[in-house]
Amino acid sequence: MAYTVSIEEENKEIASRYKDLLKGTYQTLSKEGKKLIRSAFDLAVEAHSEQRRKTGEPYIYHPIAVAKIVAYEIGLGATSIAAALLHDVVEDTDYTVEDMERLFGENVARIVSGLTKISHLKKDKDFSIQAENFRKMLLTLNDDVRVILIKIADRLHNMQTMDAMPAHKQVKIASETLYIYAPLAHRLGLYNIKTELEDLGLKYTEPEVYSDILSKIKASKEDQQKYIESFSNKLHEALKKEDFQYVIKGRSKSIFSIRRKMRKQNVSYDEVYDKFAIRIIYKPTSKDEKFDAWKIYSIVTDHFKPNPSRLRDWISQPKSTGYEALHITVIGPESQWVEVQIRSERMDEIAEKGYAAHFKYKQGEVRENGLEGWLNKLKETLENHSIDAVDFVEDFKLNLYSKEIFVFTPKGDLKSLPKGASALDFAFSIHTDVGLKCRGAKVNGKLVPLSHELKSGDQVEVQTTAANKPNVRWLDFVITARARTKIKAALKDEEKRIAEEGKAILTRKLRHLKISINDKVVNEMVSYFQLRTSFDLFYRIGNGAIDNTQLKAFVSQKNNAFISFFKNKLKRSPNKNATDKEEVTSKYDALVFGQDDEQLDYKLAKCCNPIPGDDVFGFVTINDGIKVHKKDCPNAISMQSNYAYRVMPATWIDSSKEEFTAILHISGIDKKGIVNNLTKIISSNMDVYINNINISGNQGVFDGKLSISVKNKSQLTKLITSIKKVDGVQKIERVNTM
Repeated sequence: MAYTVSIEEENKEIASRYKDLLKGTYQTLSKEGKKLIRSAFDLAVEAHSEQRRKTGEPYIYHPIAVAKIVAYEIGLGATSIAAALLHDVVEDTDYTVEDMERLFGENVARIVSGLTKISHLKKDKDFSIQAENFRKMLLTLNDDVRVILIKIADRLHNMQTMDAMPAHKQVKIASETLYIYAPLAHRLGLYNIKTELEDLGLKYTEPEVYSDILSKIKASKEDQQKYIESFSNKLHEALKKEDFQYVIKGRSKSIFSIRRKMRKQNVSYDEVYDKFAIRIIYKPTSKDEKFDAWKIYSIVTDHFKPNPSRLRDWISQPKSTGYEALHITVIGPESQWVEVQIRSERMDEIAEKGYAAHFKYKQGEVRENGLEGWLNKLKETLENHSIDAVDFVEDFKLNLYSKEIFVFTPKGDLKSLPKGASALDFAFSIHTDVGLKCRGAKVNGKLVPLSHELKSGDQVEVQTTAANKPNVRWLDFVITARARTKIKAALKDEEKRIAEEGKAILTRKLRHLKISINDKVVNEMVSYFQLRTSFDLFYRIGNGAIDNTQLKAFVSQKNNAFISFFKNKLKRSPNKNATDKEEVTSKYDALVFGQDDEQLDYKLAKCCNPIPGDDVFGFVTINDGIKVHKKDCPNAISMQSNYAYRVMPATWIDSSKEEFTAILHISGIDKKGIVNNLTKIISSNMDVYINNINISGNQGVFDGKLSISVKNKSQLTKLITSIKKVDGVQKIERVNTM
């Protein structure tokens, strides 16, 4: 339908929307604040006067709507409301950031500048470029967190008014919203906005599913209201007796969360049993809000039987988003399980408006695990440019939606970590150096491996050693972005050190073979060993993956010019710029399966044609062995939901950087300190780790087995040679089992 409204009517509507914006501001505005907002509004109206939205409406409707979200739903003050009104002015008109500073001051200008930087980021289908853009967007946090909050408000209004856009753009914007903006809103405590972004994202990515669930929610609205009244009636008298002023509300689960539950549990809409929660919001009767909350808890559980395993106390230890509440699940009328949330008015405001309300009520010192702590850790991660942008986004997303656990330090301090965090995640949460030097941990007084998964209430003591180094396997069991970032950076530093040693070793070995090292020779070697860069070559020399025999074979073919000519024709041309690249490029030459990283026979699926380096999984077929599929294969969701028991985790590896288990059988004369001498030899060999040791003595002789992790056969051969020199060792051989 065409948009047909007179200029006079438009002006009236603009004035009406502006008055509505001021009327609903969440903080009481000062005279200066109102003046600032009025000036920003007047300039925005003038600057956007010639612009129209795709619906045909005046463009100024959009900045007013964004400012209204900033004021009503996020609860920011005059500076942010003014910046929201002006957020597109610098991008779309001739006004500059300098003009903003001159007219509205430094704070407004800084926020508008941050929003303009985000808008200027190039939109690209290449995920690596999108990821880098997202990293740049988050860098605006260094300027002012209000930039991100206004950007989320901007995205919400765009999602609310997307009907006029072409379908392909709707899907792209909705997918991006579900991927980044909704989790970000969740992490900043903007629950209502997060919920609306998710529902709108589903509306455009799965429109039929969205409409179906929405219609069913509307149809059951009346029944839900009757149920809430039935529940409330049983509590009214008891709550009034204790002089509580309160309201009892029902809250439907979002369409998105119902859809997620249907998928996860493979059930229909009718089979999702907890489609809504009941919320009791009270005005404190004493100075102690916590006491009142537990008093209400007692009243509820007097009338309805609770499920003790479903008690969630977010009052004694608030979430890192600032969220506080008591959650209990009880058997309500008609024997239905009902979640009851108990909050004070202050807690409810923080839960609804997130970050801004958290700071409005904040008093005293900042909690280390609060939003400020999270933002500081995020800034630290952003400033580490050595981490690949795609890895950064994946690691970042990992920590946005995560549920929390709370663990104690030996001194009794409380730390919050994502659910599923390991002892090593805890070590990195204390300090980077503690994480990098961590060799083990004691949980509740008992020694556990670094991979041990922590649970709420655990007391954790980290054990460190200066000689310890990060291991590539650590990445398999850490889940926090901080730990993954620091481990990857340390591994890169270690690889650089090994590569430098490798270059020195290669120079020395080639000199013995009467060859001078130069760019031409290095490029020939890169080509001969089918590598990508000189760095790969030096690294493999350094860690022993390329040994003397292979070097001699290279020299032998090099000395035969005729053979060399044909071999070079058959091999790919060396990359002349390879020596200039000081980066590690993965050479994926093996695929491992399951938790134990087993190397099994497999075939690549034709439906999605995965290539080395893709995110993949193995699927055990009935007649054709293991088929490897990409994780985004069109058939992936069907296989994973219907045949989960036949799905195997699979990972591409660079075999020169992977560790392999070798088992050694050792026997000899039992001398004092023999085991100590053996372990010293193994520990002094770089990147060799003991998995298991079982040695027993009997009447002057010893016999036993060692399970160790090594990089390659060359490293194992050197280790065996060293062990043979230990006084008392008579026999050592490699065997298949412990």
